[in-house]
Amino acid sequence: MEKIPCICKMRDLCIAISELENSLEERYGVSLNEAMVMCCIGSDKVAAGDISKATGIRSSNLSKVLRSIEEKGLITRAFGDNDKRQIYFTLTTEAIDRLHALKCDGVRIPDMLKSFFE
Repeated sequence: MEKIPCICKMRDLCIAISELENSLEERYGVSLNEAMVMCCIGSDKVAAGDISKATGIRSSNLSKVLRSIEEKGLITRAFGDNDKRQIYFTLTTEAIDRLHALKCDGVRIPDMLKSFFE
């Protein structure tokens, strides 16, 4: 059977992203989704819905990612002032330190992804 070039490229892309995530996990103790959420929050107080929109992580998966980050002591949650159903997330000092280290030290970018980071 002949190979389908676009599927082969998608496979290579998935492998490269997996390598990137492994590097993040080993060096900084966070998954790619956790790093994206932390980066999205930054120095702000951000609602879960806004994080979902900014990262593209579906709400059902986002709650797992947020719980994992919270268990690692990297975010805190607080109820909204006007609407107690609304939950906002902020980074802890440790999370800010990790993001700063990631920014300064970087992470090994797989060759296939380097053009995206230039």
